[in-house]
Amino acid sequence: MNRGTIILLAIGAALVLLFMSGCGSYNNMVSKQESVSGAWGNVENVYQRRADLIPNLVSTVKGVANFEQKTLTDVVEARAKATSMKVDASKLSPEQIEKFQSSQGELSQALGRLMMITENYPQLRATESFKELQAQLEGTENRIATERQRFNEVVKDYNSYIRKFPQVLFAGILGFDKKGYFEADKGAENAPKVNFE
Repeated sequence: MNRGTIILLAIGAALVLLFMSGCGSYNNMVSKQESVSGAWGNVENVYQRRADLIPNLVSTVKGVANFEQKTLTDVVEARAKATSMKVDASKLSPEQIEKFQSSQGELSQALGRLMMITENYPQLRATESFKELQAQLEGTENRIATERQRFNEVVKDYNSYIRKFPQVLFAGILGFDKKGYFEADKGAENAPKVNFE
């Protein structure tokens, strides 16, 4: 073999290795991106479960107590806003996650105010339907926290994979962008003050 043939074979072998590495990286990125989409679907599912419980909760509260109308209106409006916020799983940018989290946070605050006010109505808290709805909401809030944590773990795996060498060479070219995380709600870094006076 002459020198030119050896150089051509070496270049060809390098191109084949680069192509094979690119194919493997692409397939892994697709798999990890699908895991992110699946985890996002689970997050949306538990938030939807919470939204589905709210009309029953509002009806129960209305039926038992002469309740503060503004509080109920706030909950209904926050639910409408939260359920109208849709995020495309393929575009989970930090900004999109923040908007979604903000609308869900408003609903959480409205529900929190509603539950605090119900403390003033012992006859409401004594009803079976209210107790059951309250338990379902508490369970759903736990599921939300769990699914958000799982989502962040899957996103971390995906983001770290696309930023490692040699995947980083292919990720940008092939359109695999970094995904956003759920972050702690604003004010969560401040511990509540407890006063035992």
